[in-house]
Amino acid sequence: MEYHVSKPSAPVSNSAQRRWANQNEAAEYLGVSTRTVRQMIADGRLRGYRNGPRMIRLDLNEIDASMTPFGGAA
Repeated sequence: MEYHVSKPSAPVSNSAQRRWANQNEAAEYLGVSTRTVRQMIADGRLRGYRNGPRMIRLDLNEIDASMTPFGGAA
């Protein structure tokens, strides 16, 4: 039996690589509750990705990108 593994055409840089987290991990990362994370997904502040009926993941890079500075240093 012969197996062929296809290689990606262009290497993926570490900065573009997705960092997946479940809702509990995302809540801990942000320092909020899981209920807040679910509400942020529902109102569009965060984007959730579903794989199947129950598994939801968030991209930590997208969470970082959604942060906006405010105050004197902004």
